[in-house]
Amino acid sequence: MSQPDTTAALPRHVAIIMDGNGRWAAARGLSRIEGHKKGAEAAQRAVEAARELGIRYITLFGFSSENWNRPTAEVEGLMALLRYYLKKETDALHKSGARLRVIGDRSRLPKDIVEMIEQAESITGGNDGLTVVIALSYGGRQDIVFAAREVAKAAAAGKIAPEKISEDIFASYLMTADIPDPDLMIRTSGESRISNFLLWQLAYAEMFFTNTLWPDFSRVDMEAALACFANRERRYGGLPPCKTGQSA
Repeated sequence: MSQPDTTAALPRHVAIIMDGNGRWAAARGLSRIEGHKKGAEAAQRAVEAARELGIRYITLFGFSSENWNRPTAEVEGLMALLRYYLKKETDALHKSGARLRVIGDRSRLPKDIVEMIEQAESITGGNDGLTVVIALSYGGRQDIVFAAREVAKAAAAGKIAPEKISEDIFASYLMTADIPDPDLMIRTSGESRISNFLLWQLAYAEMFFTNTLWPDFSRVDMEAALACFANRERRYGGLPPCKTGQSA
């Protein structure tokens, strides 16, 4: 598990709940899938802004484990959109030196999409620029349950002594095992909850909520979130830093 940096003005890892596509479309008399298309364009802008601003990791909540309960036509439309952007963006990410990672339950995704994900991860896997993490068919509780099962298997096999299981060991079984925890979580559309997103990993993240609907999210909005982050005092349960002439 990554150690927090209490002095960093720029977050190393930004996680985003991209909310508001449907409301954006409804306000314009468009279909929900049109809203998702515009949301995909906003995701491209966010990735580019993160790369230019020097953020090392960006995680986008693309499709939750609960989203499978949406109408079939909408789910199929989202899968078609995912196919299109995986095909279109893999080369662009690779050329920019970015690395793509996908977390979530791939067993529920269509086989061809899983193959496209594996190919994209393989093509970009050696890059050392921005890491773009897409959460697909992902749920935070699901992530913790999957990790608990694997830890239990390891303990039953005698590979781990139960009394030696620590937070760091447990975190090494999560889907984000080789990714530092987010420093900043952004949610758009005016909602102020985390909706089963990275429940373990967001334990000490700063939260930024904006009324902007995701399709309208711009670099200006990203910079506003980063400015807010830079002004936060991150204590991690400790005391605030001492100031000149004061004691803690």
